[in-house]
Amino acid sequence: MSVSISSEKMTPTEKRATVGLAGVYGLRMFGLFIILPVFAFYAEHLPGGNNYALVGIALGAYGLTQAVLQIPMGWLSDRIGRKPVIYAGLVLFAVGSFIAAFAADIYWVIIGRIIQGAGAISAAVMALAADLTREEHRTKAMAVIGMTIGLVFALSLAVAPALSQWIGVPGIFTMTGILALSAILVVRKFIPDPRISRFHRDTEAASESFGSVLRNRQLLRLDYGIFALHATLMALWLVVPLTLREAGIAAADHWQIYLPVLFFSMLLIIPAIIYGEKKAKLKQIFVAAIALLLCGQIALAMTAGSVWGIALALLIFFTAFNLLEASLPSLISKIAPVGAKGTAIGIYSSTQFLGAFAGAAIGGYLMEHYGYLTLFVFCSGLVLIWLVLACTMKAPAAVRSKAYHVREMDIQQSRCLSQQLTALSGVHEALVLADEKVAYLKVDMKGFDEEGVNKLLEDKEEQADGISQ
Repeated sequence: MSVSISSEKMTPTEKRATVGLAGVYGLRMFGLFIILPVFAFYAEHLPGGNNYALVGIALGAYGLTQAVLQIPMGWLSDRIGRKPVIYAGLVLFAVGSFIAAFAADIYWVIIGRIIQGAGAISAAVMALAADLTREEHRTKAMAVIGMTIGLVFALSLAVAPALSQWIGVPGIFTMTGILALSAILVVRKFIPDPRISRFHRDTEAASESFGSVLRNRQLLRLDYGIFALHATLMALWLVVPLTLREAGIAAADHWQIYLPVLFFSMLLIIPAIIYGEKKAKLKQIFVAAIALLLCGQIALAMTAGSVWGIALALLIFFTAFNLLEASLPSLISKIAPVGAKGTAIGIYSSTQFLGAFAGAAIGGYLMEHYGYLTLFVFCSGLVLIWLVLACTMKAPAAVRSKAYHVREMDIQQSRCLSQQLTALSGVHEALVLADEKVAYLKVDMKGFDEEGVNKLLEDKEEQADGISQ
């Protein structure tokens, strides 16, 4: 029975898998993000693109298929293998990109975006990362993938305006299709094949856990939050590029606003994250960030026509957005039952993509029929509801997740070990799963006696070795 050794470094194979999968995930998200700041301008020249309702659907269509297919694609990867599902997803994404690139009208762009979203490889990528990393390093691998998404988001917004002027939006779609096909080679040649591929309850959705997760009101509040957050983000890209142009900033120069806004917003959230974690003030920071997001929405509605006003409003919005984007996964991990973390994350991620579709589609409809101010009212209403829900949520316990590999045992032995681990000081929850050979723990951020856990596991191993002899 091997135990978690926090000082042990990741092996070269684990590092290679983590970097490679982060790159593959990042390339795909780059293809989805990069058109956000420029699509509204491109759509103006497409047949049907003068209808903002259709533009909104085209912008967010990928989110609908992504939300519907993400968890099933993860389950499929359990049956036929991780890499075949990832290959198929990347091919679908490339096909959708090429369809959008050669689209003759807005309707074909919508079809292309729907097919892009059908390449829903998120769950399969996470499952492969879990296959290729040990339990004690899995959180690091997931953190690297998460940070890659954040960096790719910032990079895509910064380079999109200039890239659009250089190769056009059809060229951007073509480029993302080629990158997706290139990612297949990265998966095939660079990322190792797992020796054993199995279900991981901490990263994958378990069908038997859906009921408990969907009945958990605390988790439902967070699911609504990520829905509202990405709905407001997608709605933003229907109107902000246009208001910047009306304020006198040429489309090719919009990066001069986006780049410093994103850079300073990321700097501003670092002290808040550190304070929230170290002082166990996550709820206070969380609620404050939602209030700031609401202020950003109101400011954007009030500053149209002023370049400096829009820039300041965007800084407020993205500071809140980045802080919430970083905080929500941590809150999910702290609140989710120890044996249902993967299910909670799966539902959360699907809700996120559903929010992207709803925000763009509803925002486009409102812009088309009632004007852009109504769009801001809609987004502000979503955030206001979230603020009320967040104020009434329970403060999450100051805990973190740990996982330990355990030797083979029967169900009765796993239940007994779960009770013994739960009884240890600093352990809030413990679940030993005999089929996965893993012990999942939720432990205090401070005061957790890891030596006690290691000693218990070592004693159990010695007892088992004695019996076998």
